[in-house]
Amino acid sequence: MSEKKALTDYPIHEFLAERWSPYAFQDKPVMQVDLCSLFEAARWAASSYNEQPWSYIVATKDNPEHFQQLLSCLVEGNQVWAKNAPVLALGIVNLKFALNNEDNRAAIHDLGTATGNLVVEATARGLCVHQMIGILPDKARSLFSIPEGSEAWTGMAIGYQGDPMTLPDALKERDLMPRQRKALEQFVFSGKWGNASSLLLKE
Repeated sequence: MSEKKALTDYPIHEFLAERWSPYAFQDKPVMQVDLCSLFEAARWAASSYNEQPWSYIVATKDNPEHFQQLLSCLVEGNQVWAKNAPVLALGIVNLKFALNNEDNRAAIHDLGTATGNLVVEATARGLCVHQMIGILPDKARSLFSIPEGSEAWTGMAIGYQGDPMTLPDALKERDLMPRQRKALEQFVFSGKWGNASSLLLKE
């Protein structure tokens, strides 16, 4: 994955710099022990009031029926490439606090934090994760009996980076292009909105 390593302005952990989201995946299964460690990493994420409002539905190609069910919950454009990944998952969020059934405004944030843990653990194990917002939540609810109060929020393809030359042209271009990010000055402010923080001033 090193050819896509981020060119950072400040030092960060190598796993964060190496993480990226390919469209091309190898036809190579992910070991069960590695998958369990990914979800263990998600398990230990921080959450508001320790609510842990995340759940995951996971399917591997070892069970073609379950895999096709989960694949069908992705929008068509994502099915084109995600069908080649050995593992698919849906991130489910419980939008209510268990204690009082009140709205949990942190729930989606906490699902993201848990999945962030999962992604870093995957990178440490030589795996790639491509997250997707392009899913069909109503279909997921129907197929997997997701209860009221919970909702499928994101999808994930998990596996080993593949050869971008196997992709359709538009996706191949995305896998080959350099990674880009906003500069810190564009989103780290002090004093008022839009004022780049003095922390960022370079000597």
